[in-house]
Amino acid sequence: MEEDPDTVSRTAELDDILDQISGLNKWREIFNARGMELQHCIITRPLERPKAEGEDPEEASTATQQPQRGHLNLLTVPYSIPRALAVSPSLGGLAVTPDLAVNLRRILFGNTFHVFNYEWKKSFFKFRDPYSEMSYALEAERGGARAIQMVVQAHVIKYLLFTRQTSSDPYTLQSLSEVSEKEQDRALAAAMTDILWAAGEERNATVVLVTSEYCFTPHLDYKLDNFTERLQLFTLNRKEEVWQFIYEHILCYKEEGSHGVILFLYSLICSRTINRLREDLDITTSHLLHLSLGNFVCRQALLNLLLTGRASPNVFNGALQHGDDGRPLEQPLHGVLGRSDVGYLHWSREEVERGRLPAVGSMLKTPKWPIWVSNINGTYSVFFSHNPPLLSDWKMEHLFSLNFYNGQPSQQRTALLTIHTHSHHWEAGNKDSVGDPERRFPSVEMTIRTKWEGAVIDWNGTVPFF
Repeated sequence: MEEDPDTVSRTAELDDILDQISGLNKWREIFNARGMELQHCIITRPLERPKAEGEDPEEASTATQQPQRGHLNLLTVPYSIPRALAVSPSLGGLAVTPDLAVNLRRILFGNTFHVFNYEWKKSFFKFRDPYSEMSYALEAERGGARAIQMVVQAHVIKYLLFTRQTSSDPYTLQSLSEVSEKEQDRALAAAMTDILWAAGEERNATVVLVTSEYCFTPHLDYKLDNFTERLQLFTLNRKEEVWQFIYEHILCYKEEGSHGVILFLYSLICSRTINRLREDLDITTSHLLHLSLGNFVCRQALLNLLLTGRASPNVFNGALQHGDDGRPLEQPLHGVLGRSDVGYLHWSREEVERGRLPAVGSMLKTPKWPIWVSNINGTYSVFFSHNPPLLSDWKMEHLFSLNFYNGQPSQQRTALLTIHTHSHHWEAGNKDSVGDPERRFPSVEMTIRTKWEGAVIDWNGTVPFF
């Protein structure tokens, strides 16, 4: 019996549709393997640009429709860098290679399949409003990138208080208020330069930017992030040149959508070099980030790299050759070898309860400038004083003030704390107190006491927080 022509036609159309679906599934597998999940992609219409006066309409149409050149012609993905913040490959420098991209992944995550999540990608260096009381302050939301932002914040404070050239008295808190936008940019460039220059052992530094073109086609065992594959590296051999280059491209780190914190982190790693980083680490640490509560956070090695220029995984002084039992270790554990410009304090109530609070060594507790990045219950903040003799004259430590900034947009004024180290013991007024221990002994105060034991802290009318 001869089949109905309409039935044959419908069957052929159905087979054709099934073949197309099968083909799409194959492409989906390929895209997923390269980190380009189709379900997360957004196809966008090219932006219309206004026609310049006297411009030929056909030329304007061609310019608008011209696709981006490069090795890959990709769909536009969420959190991509705005075109205005991507530099031209003609700027020079060296394009990232497949080997470097793989090594960056491994030194950060320990593998090539993890990529930075949304919290990291949206992080950049954002100042408070210029000419305001908090105009020195960077905003840092909760997340893994906050540690990096607060170390940069500490160096911004160092620049504004102590190292910039100014006609007024530099050692006053007035130096931190009413900062212009231009001075904010200069301070951010100076802070980043100091950190990168130390990582490059004061011989050179590498500044990493992102270009408009892809530099290589990744292998199947590497997950594409549409960012690392577009890096351009600029190595400079004079500190003044590093500052000038960063200052000229400061928008690439301080604008929304810039991925500014990740770019700076890549610059830090490339300034230190992969080989030196591997020498810095020890058997306790193989990479710089670890996963905690769904987010990648900085290990101590990365913090020490930011603070000292060397990625030592521990906070004690020098190297540890023997274990707690007195026996020699198979391999020494690496600590901090010298004083840094900015110090470090650490307090964790959970670690105290478990008897695992690390003892921070004097190299980090006594920096060159009276500024301390502080890890308080896993959240990073900054203590600072405008009085440099605090670190060199023990008499100054009897009674002094510390300023405290926690990086949160909700903090509208810098907290001023008065520290008494030779008055009644801090526990005397609390021994009969009852209730929540956090209310009796705020973690901010406990952090300060890791350096000034027994100190009494007066919040000067501010309600204790943290």
